[in-house]
Amino acid sequence: MSPLRLAAILCVSALIVVGCSTTTRETAPPPPTPTEPEVSDGAPLRHITPDQVADAVPRPDPILSLGNLSPYTVNGVTYEVIEDFRQYRERGIASWYGTKFDGRKTSNGEVFDLYAASAAHKTLPIPCYARVTNLDNGRSVIVRINDRGPFHSDRLIDLSYGAAVKLGYMEQGTAPVEVEVLALAGVDDRRGTPLGSYRYLQLGAYGTEASAKRLTDKLAAQIDAPVFVAPVESAGKLLYRVRIGPLDSNEALLALQEQLEAGGFGSGQLLP
Repeated sequence: MSPLRLAAILCVSALIVVGCSTTTRETAPPPPTPTEPEVSDGAPLRHITPDQVADAVPRPDPILSLGNLSPYTVNGVTYEVIEDFRQYRERGIASWYGTKFDGRKTSNGEVFDLYAASAAHKTLPIPCYARVTNLDNGRSVIVRINDRGPFHSDRLIDLSYGAAVKLGYMEQGTAPVEVEVLALAGVDDRRGTPLGSYRYLQLGAYGTEASAKRLTDKLAAQIDAPVFVAPVESAGKLLYRVRIGPLDSNEALLALQEQLEAGGFGSGQLLP
């Protein structure tokens, strides 16, 4: 039997014994097997210009337990999520990540889009929003922090490919930046601050009723709360909004958002 075939058989046997597991950016990835070479990160084939990258739009999303495990340990280093983060401002080195993680889930269950303005941070609660400024050229971008990392002692924040393009350091790989959290009124944190009069969640607005209906069917199959389509005229066009509710309590709303996040639907937009 050839050495290569023997190695393949041993590899399969080991997998049967230990079972399968998934990894996130919060855990150290396993070393590559001989038959699965390491996938390198990098830029996509479709390049973009800074003016094609839109700032993230801040909204008062509640900070749920999903993605905010504290403390947590990666590569032997323990991190704690910051409790009082609203005055956070820090300078350090920014890196970026792209194709290796594109389409995968972030630490709070959202899907990473390398062209969108998002970021990973080791200790800021997620989701939150921050203005990141490149100290070399003065360019700024507003990002949605929804992931964990970068787990290097000399890095402060890991921006998406798109955010790095907007800040003008994609080709260099790193840049000195200032990160300033944007304080938003009405943000609930994981300690259970009331959400006030919010009773509905909106999951999207579509140009066709058929598209909205497809989403409502998916949601109805996974959650117990009422799901419905609410048409509205906007700029002379009819939009079909997918909404969930009404919800009777703050606890029910938070539980629903956690369920939606876990299902890959996002946390939705809070509505009164």
